[in-house]
Amino acid sequence: MNDPDFDDDRERAALTPEQYAVCRCSATEPAFTGRYWNHHGHGTYHCVCCGQPLFASVSKYDSGSGWPSFTAPCAAQAVSQHRDTALGMQRIEVRCAHCDAHLGHVFPDGPAPNGLRYCINSAALDFKA
Repeated sequence: MNDPDFDDDRERAALTPEQYAVCRCSATEPAFTGRYWNHHGHGTYHCVCCGQPLFASVSKYDSGSGWPSFTAPCAAQAVSQHRDTALGMQRIEVRCAHCDAHLGHVFPDGPAPNGLRYCINSAALDFKA
């Protein structure tokens, strides 16, 4: 955890149970249920836990997966990546680089130019126009 001010009790009180489960317990919201999977506003998606800017709407696209999908974070240092072998799969987990909140995963099946799909839980995001 990179946030020296992290307080689990305060965070539990500030987040919904679903947000806490996703961000702090690495849960995944069901596909096609999150508030941002079909969202088309112009702005920036921030970490719901710490407010760190994570993804710009210009990098969002419809992957058909049922989760918000982005081609890249708004800045390389906004997210961190970690090897995830849970559920018998080899995946790359994406976390907020500031507070270590679980965001989702990145896959090598996205569109050009980089071929990446950042598949992010809506519950981990807060949109600001």
